[in-house]
Amino acid sequence: MKFLIVEDDPAGAILLRMILTEYGDVDEVNDGPGAIEAFDGAWSEGRPYDVIFLDIMMPDMSGHEVLKVLREKERALRLPQIREVKIIMTTALDSAESVSQAFYEGRASGYLVKPIYGHSIINEMKKLGII
Repeated sequence: MKFLIVEDDPAGAILLRMILTEYGDVDEVNDGPGAIEAFDGAWSEGRPYDVIFLDIMMPDMSGHEVLKVLREKERALRLPQIREVKIIMTTALDSAESVSQAFYEGRASGYLVKPIYGHSIINEMKKLGII
C-alpha cells in the first residue's frame, strides 16, 4: 500500500506517519503544489497512491483546491471512480459547508476532524476498506 500525507503541521504529519508506516510506504509533503507534484510523480513511476491524507487549511492552496485538481487529473486519465485514489480530508474545520464541499464537490472518501487520534485514523481506514 502507498500513502501520501499532505500536512503543513509537523506534529500532525508525525502521528499519521507513525500509524501508516505499519501498512505500507509513506510519502509526505507540506503543501498543495507538493501534493500535485507527488501525485503526478507517482503516476509517472507506475505506482500511484492508494490513499492520500489531505489537510484542508494550508498556505498557497487549500486542500479543497488540491482535491479538485487531483480528481480532474484522474478524469483526464479516464479512471473509473472505483479506481480513484482514496482521499481522506484532515482538518480543524467541522462546518457543514466544508464537509459538503469535500464530499459532494470533491468526492472525498473520508473526513477526519482534528485533533486526530490514532484510533480514528485506523477506524476511518477500516470503514473505507483500506485495511
